[in-house]
Amino acid sequence: MKALIKLTLSICIIALLAGCDTKNSHSGIRKSGFIYCGQSNLTTFNPQLVDSGVTVDALSPQIYNSLLTLDPETLQPKPSLATSWSVNKDGTEYIFHLRHNVAFQTTDWFTPTRPMDAQDVLFSFRRIIDAINPYHYVNDGIYPWFTGLDFQNLLVDVQELDKYTVKFTLSRPDNSFIANIATPHAVILSAEYAQQLLLKDEKQQIDSHPVGTGPFYLDDYQPHDYVRLKRNPNYWNGVAKMKQVVFDISQRGTGTLAKLLRNECDVLNAPIASQIPTIKKQTDVTLTSKPAMNVAFIAVNTSHPALNDVRVRKAISYAINRQNILDSVFYGTGSIAYNILPPNSWAYQKDSSQIRYDRNYALGLLRAAGYETGLELTMSVPLEPRRYNPSPRKAAELIQSNLADIGIKLTLIPEDRLNRTEIADKENIDLFLTGWEGTTSDPDSFLRPLLSCDAKRAGLNYSMWCNSDFDFLLDLALEVNRPRYRLNLYKQAQNILNQEFPVIPLAHGMQFNAYNKSLTGLHMTPFSVEPFNTVERISN
Repeated sequence: MKALIKLTLSICIIALLAGCDTKNSHSGIRKSGFIYCGQSNLTTFNPQLVDSGVTVDALSPQIYNSLLTLDPETLQPKPSLATSWSVNKDGTEYIFHLRHNVAFQTTDWFTPTRPMDAQDVLFSFRRIIDAINPYHYVNDGIYPWFTGLDFQNLLVDVQELDKYTVKFTLSRPDNSFIANIATPHAVILSAEYAQQLLLKDEKQQIDSHPVGTGPFYLDDYQPHDYVRLKRNPNYWNGVAKMKQVVFDISQRGTGTLAKLLRNECDVLNAPIASQIPTIKKQTDVTLTSKPAMNVAFIAVNTSHPALNDVRVRKAISYAINRQNILDSVFYGTGSIAYNILPPNSWAYQKDSSQIRYDRNYALGLLRAAGYETGLELTMSVPLEPRRYNPSPRKAAELIQSNLADIGIKLTLIPEDRLNRTEIADKENIDLFLTGWEGTTSDPDSFLRPLLSCDAKRAGLNYSMWCNSDFDFLLDLALEVNRPRYRLNLYKQAQNILNQEFPVIPLAHGMQFNAYNKSLTGLHMTPFSVEPFNTVERISN
């Protein structure tokens, strides 16, 4: 088996990502592919193991496929590796008919002997839900996105009915199930590859040396520098038009915008708001935008003695001037978050009475709570810009100033990277400046992973908040069939949040994508980028 991280690479790749002779090296890449810039936080190639980041947003759609995918326009599930599906009248059994003759990728470390079939589906999902599966605990065995949805208690089993038919049995009806398995998290892995690694006692490589059915396979990876994908010649849904894609994930040298302007990268994913005016002036760059399913918020550690008082949490919310944050951080490209759900969610409810700037009311609430002499708090602040927060540091400083105006001294704690799985180790943090990007249009994909009692028990709930009434509404909303009943239940759930304030909504960001005009066929959804098999270069 060849090593994944190769010691010798082409001169073009080295020069490109080290910043030497960039013009010539980039020209070499442009002849057969393109360079994608934007995100740097890569911890695994398996999207089952993370809930956000470049693995989910961009790499997963290239390397893997799921049974279904979400239509970028209607946001409804459509066939992918499964050609059709049906559900019983109780909503607890789903039968999927698999696509025939889908080839797994041939890589330096694996050569498949058969096409995808039911065994691959069984392995992919049983690894997540079955604690005795030999792969369940491999590479920490934490599945944060699935755990936040209580997936391990929802999915009872996956069974093979025949070689190309599988049945999913649920413990209860779940209206969001189809949408959830259409996300970039619910990928199909190779059971044959897993068995091969098991026999060699190399199970860990299943996530570092990926094998999927997507349009590109992993060729080279240099941590903190780049990922190079090559075209899968056996891709079932149309062989990619370009031979390779290079993901620049380095942090050295100039910023990502400078790389785009100097033609060191072709695509800048999710440029931050302050970069938009400069990008718009470029005659050789196309800028696209669309509403995104995201929200920036402050998670309040309700286990803190002072923050356990809802009056203090409300005071913090009323003290924040969200319009100022929009003007200074989003440069007019975002919108005020009146609730945790984004405006393009079908269950969105604007609450301008509870979400507003009111310094005097905030002062009154603090006095009523017994903190008229002041309060000292800490807030975790991420360093990496995201679509829902283009400049976390600047936003944090504005919040710090707002809170100082009502007598709260806020100490900012910069965090290079903070995953939800690390929350338990941050007991000294009172507030978390964070956010969430939805992977489906279903409200449950926002509310449950962030704020349910299951998420708290799993250590994934930043706020350490649990409300049985809130959970009851979420559970009931997944069982009822009539859309207007579901809508009413989600509105009640949002009302609880805007009365209790375990999280303080701040803003929603737009989704931008900037790319060289020589490229065509590059598409994005409100959740992630589309597979790159349709991308081609029309001019140089």
